[in-house]
Amino acid sequence: MSPSVRHGSPGSHAGAFFVLMVMLATACGHTQRPERKAYVVSEDARGVGTAEGPGTGGSGADAYCGEMQKQCFQKCWRRKPTVKDMEKHSESHHRLCTSQCLEAFMNCIKEQEALEQQGTKRELRFPDMTAALDWLREHKSEVALGTVVVVGGVAFSLVVAPAGLLVLSPI
Repeated sequence: MSPSVRHGSPGSHAGAFFVLMVMLATACGHTQRPERKAYVVSEDARGVGTAEGPGTGGSGADAYCGEMQKQCFQKCWRRKPTVKDMEKHSESHHRLCTSQCLEAFMNCIKEQEALEQQGTKRELRFPDMTAALDWLREHKSEVALGTVVVVGGVAFSLVVAPAGLLVLSPI
């Protein structure tokens, strides 16, 4: 039997460590689904839904689509440009991301207007709980109680808890 095959040899530990690192890296490479529990948005539910103007599904279309545009730009900016010979993080890359995400914003606005005309309630969608809570705290006056918020594929509803807390409760 060769020395490198024996248990406890330095080569066998390095291989096991490499396999372990690959397994850990691939397991955490996707967005984690949020737990099905209530999340506190605010300790005070006063001011919810007080913004004037049209809202769709309890939230202003401009604010919702603006957040989607922001997320689109961040995603585009992190990636290599789709145009050949364009350097990442160059001025032309910035213009490309701005243009693509402005188009996505305009499409979102059109979709929200169509849903509003149909009287359909819209869901707010976020990739993770941190983004959802940050957006809801910042736009508290633009959302209505009962708004459906989908975070990483898990549906929540915006409700007031008995203690007066504004929370996202799993549906």
